[in-house]
Amino acid sequence: MELEELGYNEHFKRLREEHSLGNVDMGRVIAEHKERYTVRTASGDLDAEITGNLRFSARGREDFPAVGDWVALNAVDPDFAIIVGILPRTSTIARQAVGQRGEVQVIATNIDYALLVQAVDRDFSINRLERYLTICNASRVSPIVVLTKTDLVSEQQIAEITSSVNQRVKGIPVVAISNQTQHGYEALTQLIEKGKTYCMLGSSGVGKSTLLNNLSGRDVMRTDSISTSTNRGRHITSHRELIVLEGGGILIDNPGMREVGITDTAGGLETTFNSIVTLSQSCKFQDCTHTNEVGCAVLQAVEEGKIDRASYENYLKMEKEREHFESTATERRKKDKEFGKLLKNYKKDVKKGRY
Repeated sequence: MELEELGYNEHFKRLREEHSLGNVDMGRVIAEHKERYTVRTASGDLDAEITGNLRFSARGREDFPAVGDWVALNAVDPDFAIIVGILPRTSTIARQAVGQRGEVQVIATNIDYALLVQAVDRDFSINRLERYLTICNASRVSPIVVLTKTDLVSEQQIAEITSSVNQRVKGIPVVAISNQTQHGYEALTQLIEKGKTYCMLGSSGVGKSTLLNNLSGRDVMRTDSISTSTNRGRHITSHRELIVLEGGGILIDNPGMREVGITDTAGGLETTFNSIVTLSQSCKFQDCTHTNEVGCAVLQAVEEGKIDRASYENYLKMEKEREHFESTATERRKKDKEFGKLLKNYKKDVKKGRY
């Protein structure tokens, strides 16, 4: 396999030269299992681990390799290699790490497009779509909305859902498909470009693994039915994996995400809710929170029906979530810095024989 089939292009070639990595092998991380990785190279797949130096210099989990990364490695034997470097990422899709205050969990890297997958027959939520969209906008990743399981609802329902998406999420492709009949797949495959990398984002049970199997033309992911007792999807995909499709596109599947915490520090919210942000410039007070202030242009637009109330409430919720994450992350960095100073001073004292 040629590296170009995995998305290797002139940009990554230049990065490789700039970082003086021309004398080592290159590969792309296609699967992650805790701190063990599967890296696909021109000569085949290798199990890999990172060097102790990379582990020591990492400021957090986001500095470890992730699915989609281009890495430099040294082969130890025909089946195992050591990762000695990670090329700078063109994009990083991330969320708040579940159960870890102020920590970021990298979902995938070097992504060109994200397929925002939602089933139309169960817990369809435009609020969740806006959340995924915010992550994409913060990551400079182009979104495509994919509505699945259309064979389980009427054409009128599909039209109503599609219309509601277009009203709230403007200027983004929306494709309605059935994984069973494959209706709509032609329109979807036309959006998949050779050499580009796509990532699927969605909850469990919306049909991501079946979609991947159908697009790849083979069973690469195990699938299962929806739980009849909870109407929720079972967690079939347990790890991230990169698959090269027959048409030349590259697709990354992800475990279903029930929690999608916002970590936005790059203007994702401002892009997603551009109409609200634009209106806020006309508010009477510069520090307007758009909740109860007199002279708030945003509140006036909501009352007049110019801004969807549900979208407005979703914006406020995510803005508050972002502020909390940023303050928590700042607090964590401060503690890490203080611990680093303490450790440094301890090492100095040890050298001087004080311990």
